[in-house]
Amino acid sequence: MARIYAHATVDIIRPASSNGGGLSLYMVECWGLEPCDYVRRYEIEAKSDNYATQEGIRRFVAEMEALEDT
Repeated sequence: MARIYAHATVDIIRPASSNGGGLSLYMVECWGLEPCDYVRRYEIEAKSDNYATQEGIRRFVAEMEALEDT
């Protein structure tokens, strides 16, 4: 299995409630370098943009690994 190089950007769609509870909703866009030069967008609920970005990259890598297996 080759290493997958991925990048991501994150934008907030909906902030957490003002009373301090709940999760924010983020749009995470991930893209890779060849041979995994695809773009994927994920809506992810998370406590912070860092957690959302990590989850987006994790999902992207899992998808690219699944493509390699086919």
